[in-house]
Amino acid sequence: MVEKSELTRIPHQILAEATRVGLNPSEEDRSGTFLHIDQNTIYSKINEVFEGKLELMDMKKALMEYPWLKDMQWKLIDEYKDEYTKKVAERFSGGYFMRILPHAEVTFPIQSCLMITEEGLEQRIHNVVLAEEGSKAHLITGCLQHSNVNSASHIGVTEIYVKKEATLNFTMIHDWGKETLVRPRTSALIEENGSFISNYLCLKPVKDVQMYPTAICEGEKSRVSFNTILYGHEDSHMDIGSRAVLNGEESRAELITRAVAGNSCEITVRGMIEGNSVGSKGHLECRGLILDEKSLIHSIPELIARKKGVEITHEAAIGKISETEIIYLMTRKMTRDQAVSTIIRGFMDVSIMGLPKHLEDEISRIVDLAAGPG
Repeated sequence: MVEKSELTRIPHQILAEATRVGLNPSEEDRSGTFLHIDQNTIYSKINEVFEGKLELMDMKKALMEYPWLKDMQWKLIDEYKDEYTKKVAERFSGGYFMRILPHAEVTFPIQSCLMITEEGLEQRIHNVVLAEEGSKAHLITGCLQHSNVNSASHIGVTEIYVKKEATLNFTMIHDWGKETLVRPRTSALIEENGSFISNYLCLKPVKDVQMYPTAICEGEKSRVSFNTILYGHEDSHMDIGSRAVLNGEESRAELITRAVAGNSCEITVRGMIEGNSVGSKGHLECRGLILDEKSLIHSIPELIARKKGVEITHEAAIGKISETEIIYLMTRKMTRDQAVSTIIRGFMDVSIMGLPKHLEDEISRIVDLAAGPG
């Protein structure tokens, strides 16, 4: 007899909503699950197979259990950075603390979901992720509001520590609403030979999202990749970027963005790479697709080199869908709408994210839902 996941005790409608951002209610092929709704953590559990390799708990509980965690909180992000960080420093409702223990390889993804179900709520979250030396893990975290909620705001502070020779793959999926304000504030510190891969997807209409995560490659041969896929529509306003600071010798950065804008959407894509060390290299790339005359994509790349031998490159291209491609697909018995959807799905190819195959298939499913019928 197969035992049911304890997660299935949570109301079915809540779980059904959470699947929109990749939560697997059965918890199969997951090393741990964290669920925070409105202002409370309601579920936190580690798959028993990974006991002793992973710690996962509410941030407030973690601060009481581990006094040293206080020294990691607000170390990478200034609590006075802006009005949003000040709000979280003043009062936060919780968040997740994740710790992958030294040299532990967590083969299944850790899943997290932060949800808003209350109309007009301002959710304030503070997360800390600690990938200890030589560890390896993949986190997929989804943030969304319930379909019955029209307006809300989400402020999330996340501080990430990637220790020596550790690898952390961090995938974030946003699914907000047309009247929602979203302000994530994220920073990561990567030590010697450490690797941090950040994947971000925002595929549904949102009133206003602004974020500019920073990764500091402090150690020698440390690496960071930011992969961003945006599908903006229905008057959405997105100001989304990423920044890599290469302080360690021979450190590396790659920032890649795919952006699609339609139905009067405005997308600003920012990117900055700072090369401050000998032998550091970086590449910044932005490709955009405009679907109508009322939408806008604004790409703002910044490259800074402070040492001889630093190598940083940039590539950008923004345009409309080729009419030739649409007509070609229509000759293959597709309608015009089907042809456009097929091209959009191809443009938002998640293979750039370097995900494990089973997770890549799951993310592709979410992209297909957002792009419409094929």
